[in-house]
Amino acid sequence: MSETEADTPSTPAEEIAAALLRPDADRPAILAGRQHADIATALESLPTEAALPALRALDVHRQAQVFGYLRRKAQARLGAALARDERAAIVGAMSHDERADLYRSLNAKGQEALLGVLAQAERDDLHRLAAWPEGTVGAIMTSDYAFLWPNMTAPEAMEALRRQAVDTETVYTALVASGDYRLLGVVSLRDLLLAGRKTRVEAIMDRDPVTIRADADQEEAARLIRRYDLLVLPVVDEAGRMVGIVTHDDALDVVAEEATEDALRGASVGALDADADVRDTPLTILYRARVGWLVLLVFGSMFSGAGLAAFEDTIAAHMSLLFFLPLLIGSGGNAGAQSATLTVRALATGDVRPADYGRMMAREVAVAVALGLTMAVAIGIAGLLRADASVLAVVAISMTLIVLIGSLLGLTLPFVLERAGLDPATASGPLVTSLCDVTGVLIYFGIATLLLPM
Repeated sequence: MSETEADTPSTPAEEIAAALLRPDADRPAILAGRQHADIATALESLPTEAALPALRALDVHRQAQVFGYLRRKAQARLGAALARDERAAIVGAMSHDERADLYRSLNAKGQEALLGVLAQAERDDLHRLAAWPEGTVGAIMTSDYAFLWPNMTAPEAMEALRRQAVDTETVYTALVASGDYRLLGVVSLRDLLLAGRKTRVEAIMDRDPVTIRADADQEEAARLIRRYDLLVLPVVDEAGRMVGIVTHDDALDVVAEEATEDALRGASVGALDADADVRDTPLTILYRARVGWLVLLVFGSMFSGAGLAAFEDTIAAHMSLLFFLPLLIGSGGNAGAQSATLTVRALATGDVRPADYGRMMAREVAVAVALGLTMAVAIGIAGLLRADASVLAVVAISMTLIVLIGSLLGLTLPFVLERAGLDPATASGPLVTSLCDVTGVLIYFGIATLLLPM
């Protein structure tokens, strides 16, 4: 690849950033037709003096869209550089849920400044949305939804949606409300388009829509949207009154966030923010996120050393045992990590519940024994030139038991953590591997001490 090819931007965001840095950059032309997410990524990579004129080259609605895609640090940086009336216009044009997310991310001084640029109605709405705890449906819902009255005709409903379209998240699915704003049903834009001129909304609406309470877990909202292929999930209070909606893109964000958090916890770095950019995260934060578990697991590994010391006579009499030790404990850790990953995933998706533990245990025993026997045969063949038959028998028996115990540990720990109200993802990765190391040493040398002559 030539030097010219190597310097060519490889993503739309890099192309936008490179074009904006040119001295003769025609910003409106560069940004025309570009995706808001790509523009936001480009602005994040640019210094403020280059990013600000580019942001100002957009109309206020596109500014709000781009601003919503920016990471919190970039929002704070560019927001501080904007004039007060510019900030007010952008924040006022942002969707209600993104505005609430921005508000939650600010410190007390920043929140006060944000409220200062909003009208009273917008401040009241922001307080209502921001009051919901993180992790609940209320924290991800938006209050800018389209709604209709049941006695409207199809043309009247279309006209109402046309008027609401500017300020609502989506008009593809509208909520149908009673006089006291209780949810009566939902109706799709498609059904309205196909309905006759005299057809009323109540005749074509879905009277039994899937709904969720605002205080429910946000993962449940994502699960419902995925299960029923919904564009919009209505959110209601305890009396069935409408309070907001969760859209399919919000559900995707929840799934991505939860998957990232599970991956971080599985690697024992759960203290790291799921939205953090590792390239820019301060070294002190990276250190604090990783050091706790590593130190704890070091002390856990000391039990493996103590186990080895307890069997030093057996090891001295049969030095060939040491050749197989890394293979055995590594296999147990790998089997345990596999089992834990499958279990954590099943619990997260709802495929498995705590009541299913007994059934899952029986299935895991069958699979683990088959895996252990297969690996015992493999290691036995590989070790023919390294040890005699008696040692190979110990290795084969140990491999079967270590894989079985490791798999059962990997299965059991997520269930225990789930029952205790903790995140099951904590049970995967280093924790399971360390436990399997200790049990592997004890099983291996315990069997060797029983079966081999001293």
